Amino acid sequence: MEYRINRKTGDRISVIGIGSSYMHEAGRDEAVRALRRAYEGGINYFDLAAGHGDSFAIYGEALKDVREKIFYQIHFGADYTKGDYGWSLDLDTVKASVKWMLERLKTDHIDYGFIHCQDEFSDWETYKKNGIYDYILELKKQGIVRHVGLSSHTPKVINRILDEADVDMLMFSINPAYDYGKGEYAYGEVEEREKIYRRCEKEGIGISVMKPFSGGQLLDEKTSPFHKALSIYQCLKYILDKPGVLTALPGAHSVKEVEDLLAYFEKSEEELDYSILSTYEPIANSGRCVYCNHCKPCPMGIDIGLVNKYYDLALSGDQMAVEHYKTLDVKASDCIQCGHCDLRCPFSVKQSQRMRKIAEYMEH
Repeated sequence: MEYRINRKTGDRISVIGIGSSYMHEAGRDEAVRALRRAYEGGINYFDLAAGHGDSFAIYGEALKDVREKIFYQIHFGADYTKGDYGWSLDLDTVKASVKWMLERLKTDHIDYGFIHCQDEFSDWETYKKNGIYDYILELKKQGIVRHVGLSSHTPKVINRILDEADVDMLMFSINPAYDYGKGEYAYGEVEEREKIYRRCEKEGIGISVMKPFSGGQLLDEKTSPFHKALSIYQCLKYILDKPGVLTALPGAHSVKEVEDLLAYFEKSEEELDYSILSTYEPIANSGRCVYCNHCKPCPMGIDIGLVNKYYDLALSGDQMAVEHYKTLDVKASDCIQCGHCDLRCPFSVKQSQRMRKIAEYMEH
């Protein structure tokens, strides 16, 4: 397992976590075994925006003895007191639901208490007006909520709330389909979505990723908006290459599905390579580096994807990215303009020209 640090909280979080949208469907015994296998495989981050209330008791049984070694993100506004998922902006309902969830999880605290499902500006205004945000902050003062999170699919709403609230973790829907404007939750233009990633990286706000496979659509050529299937490993690699991302949260409800996720770390670079996206059809990212590193190897040893990532973050005002760049052993200025990367880039980026721009900006 690989881990990344949430700079705002100091938490060490597994790059693959578990979502709970259909955890309950496997049956209690199999789901418990799946969660134990996830924990044994190094997964320590679990999202509780579950598909059904039964999932909470499953987590409580499976992980109660390792509670202090894992992280739960729990959503203030998701209501499971009647079994099926419900969404409420009523304060009393939220309070009752949170109490209900904690009892079944067999825990007395929430690692990340999430401002839940904010897709419209009106949702946020109601959330504040009804006192739900203040309730999260009250529980934080009491130590019941350790950190504050935000769940949204909408970049404009995310920016508004990040301007007004002290958020430590953002749950955002990221996958190749949504980033290219395809799918039910493909909100925001390419650049608008990228600015969210860069803002979170700059401000130290971790991103936990929901819908990594677009509800499974990307895994089947019959349902994929690209009319070709990607593997779960290509999708995960794509997500984990984005600035700010700490963890991807695919759903899993069986030991086999957990084993399949853990196999990510055994895959070759070729199996993780998602540059095939550029062959599907013209996309908005043409001419834009997406850090896929398909241009490797560079004869001078430049990590072209990482250099581009630091440059893009620096352009957004992230001074830390400049400092990280300066620690690299091989920099953009070491480019010999051989053009090898230009020929290999599937997204038509002129990397040799870009290396000159990056060197001038980052090293002078």
